[in-house]
Amino acid sequence: MFRRTFWFSTGVAAGVWATTKVNRKLRQLTPENLAVGAANKALEAGHRIKDRAVGFALDVRDNMARREEELGEALGINAAPELPAPRRYAAIENRNNPKYVEGSTYQTYSYNRNEDH
Repeated sequence: MFRRTFWFSTGVAAGVWATTKVNRKLRQLTPENLAVGAANKALEAGHRIKDRAVGFALDVRDNMARREEELGEALGINAAPELPAPRRYAAIENRNNPKYVEGSTYQTYSYNRNEDH
């Protein structure tokens, strides 16, 4: 009697375990879960690629700067040339400016809309 009860209980437990395992696997294979899994794997792959690309770009930039220094030393052009100061042109002549000189070469125009022409 105990033997039959033991094997019956063992069979029931195995059936419950197998049913649970199959149902869990079926839930994993639904289209929604497959889409979520694929999206997660794609994001992980994208992050890995981005990390590698950033590392590669930094290495290239460092090596480029080092090589430019070597070439500058070899050619004797390390010093950056001095550029002239940018020219500044007055769009409107300001007579209140202390730098204003009467009779300057700039043409003066009246920009007062209320003035009669």
